[in-house]
Amino acid sequence: MISEPEMAGEFDAPYARDVLDHSGPQSVGERPSRAPGPRPRWLWALGGAVVASAVWGAVLFTDGSRDGGPDMHGYRLGQDPCAVVRLRSIGAAISPREPADRFEAEMLRHAALDRAQCSIPLRSESGQRRADKSAWSVGYTVRVEIALHKKTDPAVEFEAERNVTDLGVEPGTEVEAVPELGDKAYLLSPESGELELRVLEGGAVLSLRLMSYTAFEGDGRPPDGAVELPDLAPHKAALISDMRDLMTDLKS
Repeated sequence: MISEPEMAGEFDAPYARDVLDHSGPQSVGERPSRAPGPRPRWLWALGGAVVASAVWGAVLFTDGSRDGGPDMHGYRLGQDPCAVVRLRSIGAAISPREPADRFEAEMLRHAALDRAQCSIPLRSESGQRRADKSAWSVGYTVRVEIALHKKTDPAVEFEAERNVTDLGVEPGTEVEAVPELGDKAYLLSPESGELELRVLEGGAVLSLRLMSYTAFEGDGRPPDGAVELPDLAPHKAALISDMRDLMTDLKS
């Protein structure tokens, strides 16, 4: 930290004043001569303050981006960022993702904000089939949201909305801080049964949301007694692992 510049003169020593020499005649316009002695050094001290200010300004300039926006940490959106979402850990724990050609990412490109959103379905497996070939099945979808804030710092809003879900503010939502992941990271477990991981790193806000649903395969009206939705809590570690992969891929 740069401290205030010190004055060059010593306050305990007598101040050497400039003395006008009136010993001889002076013509009009002639500047009076000065007595010999050290010149005042307060100008040097002022120059030191200017130099210190310049150095401090340079430090501030290099710490942030050139236009004053948040640090992007190398994040950028390609032509189809959702196509690179691997979901290796979720795929191993539940089911592999469907091919990339099964969905299309929603893209926004702007001088202040780049955004991408997509829903990636996992391959669903049918449950036990009945005699008429109908069956209930459980499916999974991973919602991916990427927002790159290039002009304003999203940190304040990220913290304020840490327990807000797509359904609004749910009092029963469990919020867990995830250490050593970006600048801040929260894992949300709302009562609706979803599981969402949000990460803030500089101007980047990333989200992976794991959702489950039931579907009926067959003709006619579905029978009573649909299968229950599974508990997603065991997949927290897999969601964190896939988020780390996504963060790396978006910087490559």
